[in-house]
Amino acid sequence: MSSDSPTSGFLAFVGAGPGDPNLLTLRGAELLAKADAVALDEELFGSYLRHCREGVEVTSGDLVKRAKAGQFVVRLCEGDPMLFSSIARSITEEVAAAAAAEVDFEIVPGVPPATAVLTYAGIPPALDTPEFRIVDAAHEQDWAAHAACKGTLVIYNGIAGAVSIGKALVAGGKPDSTPVAVSSSGTTTEQYTVVSTLARLQADLKHAGFTEPALIVVGDAVGQRDKLSWFETKPLFGWRVLVPRTKEQSKSLSEQLASYGAVPEEVPTISVEPPRTPQQMDRAIKGLVTGRYEWVAFTSSNAVKAVREKFEEYGLDARAFAGLKVAAVGDATARALVEFGVKPDLLPSGEQSSEGLVAEWPPYDSMLDPINRVLLPRADISTDTLVAGLTELGWECDDVTAYRTVRAAPPPAATREAIKGGGFDAVLFTSSSTVRNLVGIAGKPHNVTVIAVIGPQTAKTAEEFGLRVDVMADRPSASALAAAVAAYGAKQRQAALAAGDSPRRPSQNRRGARRRAK
Repeated sequence: MSSDSPTSGFLAFVGAGPGDPNLLTLRGAELLAKADAVALDEELFGSYLRHCREGVEVTSGDLVKRAKAGQFVVRLCEGDPMLFSSIARSITEEVAAAAAAEVDFEIVPGVPPATAVLTYAGIPPALDTPEFRIVDAAHEQDWAAHAACKGTLVIYNGIAGAVSIGKALVAGGKPDSTPVAVSSSGTTTEQYTVVSTLARLQADLKHAGFTEPALIVVGDAVGQRDKLSWFETKPLFGWRVLVPRTKEQSKSLSEQLASYGAVPEEVPTISVEPPRTPQQMDRAIKGLVTGRYEWVAFTSSNAVKAVREKFEEYGLDARAFAGLKVAAVGDATARALVEFGVKPDLLPSGEQSSEGLVAEWPPYDSMLDPINRVLLPRADISTDTLVAGLTELGWECDDVTAYRTVRAAPPPAATREAIKGGGFDAVLFTSSSTVRNLVGIAGKPHNVTVIAVIGPQTAKTAEEFGLRVDVMADRPSASALAAAVAAYGAKQRQAALAAGDSPRRPSQNRRGARRRAK
């Protein structure tokens, strides 16, 4: 039984898929968004709560009873709940209880690991093969019968007995040269795959350290991995990357890093606070509306946010910029303005910095410019470069403190230890202040950690703190910095493969790091 728009209680069993939260089905996300209560393993599936409405209750109680009382309840299940799920029996019992209680319910399949994990490992599950067979090693199996499989054999729950399974398949008539792949933590950035044969399986798994969830794949399809592997070959695959920025600034950078296969971890080093006294900003906004300024120059997205909040406080919107010329120091600031409804008139075509903005700023011309004043809503720690440059061009500047930047609180102890102990593969510094503040609240990154900086000034600050700079962006933007780190990772990977070695993350080179067999 099911209901798209239930008028009373409802119970849904939703398959979470193989591990990657982005592989949740649209129907699963839709039901989570409607839920009053959700039952899930927060350690495994906590990230899926982003699909839920604010205030949803996480529960482990009697779901049928809750649904009977009128709640919309969702149980999130690993993988596909009806395909070798560890809680399949429990689901069956709850479904029976729901039916007996006359509660509407729905079972939503998840993307099955048997196909998804193989695809992420570069192994075509059923391409040019006469047979695709899935078995669960948790139940007794006739391995001699499975040895006769002419296509791809996928084995769930078989890690503990992988060697004995391999021997049983050979004893059943499977050639010992048959390719085998073992893949754990599939579709996540912890995915790890070992390719072997039935003959070499014991030796190749000896130091691999596999644990469930994992899949064993037997068959010629494994041989396609060299051509089709796309996930584990990403330039920053599995790299744990520290992003020391404010939460508002780090979202797009983290998304870009994740697209390269990295695991970004955001550690705010700067907290953005309002000015200690609001009168200066109040006068600036009044002057902006009454025609005091010819230009307004924004040097950060935080400045845009501060002005926008002041506008909202006074009941104003982007129309108040009518007749004004607006400048933005770079792409990120320009995007924030466009989201506000303001299109910048001036944006540096070269270096995205105060220097780059001054280089393209027109000099004041009394015949063309009725007003010679520029509003600069900025941080309390801004440099004088922009003011000095505009003054030299004949402009008068109102340099107004729109917000304060203060050092953030230290991150959790585990994060501080990872920073100092080499647990991070790379750290991205987007300004000199992020260098100073990170070292101040968490200590210096370990010497195996790749240090990436946004430009020369940030590099200089990093070196002053005794850090070795490995990567510098070719232009001063966060996007270019992430791309530069990806290029560095790709180069390191190619060098390792050319030398006949398995690619290693920087953190795996520190003393005491756990090593996996090649």
